[in-house]
Amino acid sequence: MTVTSSLIDELKQEADGTRRALERAPEERLTWRPHPKSMSLGELALHIAQVPGGVARLLDGPTGEAPDFSAARPEATSRSELLAALDESIEYATARLTAWGDEGLMAEWRLTRNGETLMALPRIGMTRSIMLNHWYHHRGQLLVYLRLLDVPVPAIYGDSADEEPAFARQRNASPA
Repeated sequence: MTVTSSLIDELKQEADGTRRALERAPEERLTWRPHPKSMSLGELALHIAQVPGGVARLLDGPTGEAPDFSAARPEATSRSELLAALDESIEYATARLTAWGDEGLMAEWRLTRNGETLMALPRIGMTRSIMLNHWYHHRGQLLVYLRLLDVPVPAIYGDSADEEPAFARQRNASPA
């Protein structure tokens, strides 16, 4: 197994859990925010849907310009918009990971602002920390939003208070 194939497998596996979380986002509450400093549910959910593809776009060349984090975030208006954004994002990220391959993942990549290098590291470092870990962090936030809205939280890695994972449901449904 290559590093690239391992990352693609992880991306696809995690996309399933992310899809289950996004499918629970109540459309009538997409403008809700738990605190004035927090993203709205629609902003957070759309960000989650777009992270893998957005990071892949940022990492595609030898350098990427640091995003403007002070800019207003787009807000999803429907669950179908979220799921379509997730599909496009995963498809694009998978294509870029495949194109980079192990050699491209190990190549140095630089984050710049106005032509000045802010950091330089192998592309795989940003793939792991921002495309994946950052994605999981925000998905965890989404699960908290769901709990605060009294929406059943999906099982991701194991049981949630509302659901057991699919493998456990299958095991418990099988005759002994």
